Amino acid sequence: MLDLIQSKIADWDEAAKQVQEWKAAGERIVFTNGCFDLLHYGHLCYLAQARTLGDHLVIGLNSANSVRRLKGPNRPINDEPTRRLQMASLQFVDLVVTFEQDTPGALIQHLVPDVLVKGGDYAIDEIVGADIVQQNGGEVRVLPYIQGYSTTAIEQKIRNEAL
Repeated sequence: MLDLIQSKIADWDEAAKQVQEWKAAGERIVFTNGCFDLLHYGHLCYLAQARTLGDHLVIGLNSANSVRRLKGPNRPINDEPTRRLQMASLQFVDLVVTFEQDTPGALIQHLVPDVLVKGGDYAIDEIVGADIVQQNGGEVRVLPYIQGYSTTAIEQKIRNEAL
């Protein structure tokens, strides 16, 4: 079982090859990205909904160094291998690719998905990679943010209760 899960974790070139194979078969590729540090209800609902927009869901996962730059020195809480395995374990996730940059722009350019998805209050012109996807005939979707679920809030609650 672990081999099946680990087979969903790919480097950039492996991911590009897989995406090309899926596209050649006429399948629609959905891409989203994030730190996914503490996987919670909001993430799960968002990812399940994103998967319904195509045939395959590809996750761009911020590396540990990227998370630290974006979220601060106490993050990530879960290490990179754990976060990769958690994401790959989800039945609605087909591929997990880690990126070192602060944004997924270069990875999106490398994979050119059919659908780019973000959750929250983003305007489409604020979403990194939206221009790349749209220029290649794809679409960009913003899924609703689920109130009450935030990794930062969970982290703060744990820290407060530990005191």
